[in-house]
Amino acid sequence: MSETSSGILEGLKLLFSGSEIYQIIGLSLFVSILATLFAAIAGVPLGVFLALKNFRGKSLILLVLNTLMGLPPVVLGLIIYLLFSYSGPLGRLDFLFTAKAIILAQALLAFPIISALTFSAISSLEARVRFTALSLGASRFQMVMTLMQEARYVMIAAIMAGFGRAIAEFGASLIVGGNIKGFTRIMTTTIAMETGKGNFEFAIALGVILLILSLIVNFAAFYLPHKLRQV
Repeated sequence: MSETSSGILEGLKLLFSGSEIYQIIGLSLFVSILATLFAAIAGVPLGVFLALKNFRGKSLILLVLNTLMGLPPVVLGLIIYLLFSYSGPLGRLDFLFTAKAIILAQALLAFPIISALTFSAISSLEARVRFTALSLGASRFQMVMTLMQEARYVMIAAIMAGFGRAIAEFGASLIVGGNIKGFTRIMTTTIAMETGKGNFEFAIALGVILLILSLIVNFAAFYLPHKLRQV
């Protein structure tokens, strides 16, 4: 049996061993879910606001959001590190190398995705829904609620895409979290570390879990909204 095949079999056994792997998976899910929640709380309202309001500087904000969607995670990690390092302006907060730092980094990466996709969803419906709602005597608040109701499936997909970005992130989490065992060690950083050490079984086990989670996220983001529309 080849080394690769052996590694895959041993990795699958680890998934049912009840070892350290579950702590790593649990922390990964915890930080990524919280990061996505914070990103959605900020990103969805901003996306709706940008879709419904015209003002000076709107194009610049959209340009920044679209640029941030492609921001390299290591660059974001470096910025956060410099801000919160002991010699940085926020160093007194003792923020680096904690789960909170990873949550912040992942939230900032998910935020532009959620906001930009929400903007696109609301913009595509805004003119038609606005005309229909106002012609039926709806108030502006009711019109906005109707827009969000119509775009809810796409907005759910946007949030799931943000979660996918968060949980698959590696560079920023490693820089600001430090990959400390029992405290900041998540799936992506552990996979890189264990692969470097030659411990392929552990890396493969986590890789399988990450692939399964990615499959679930993509299924939820792109398949469920279409099925729910048909209900």
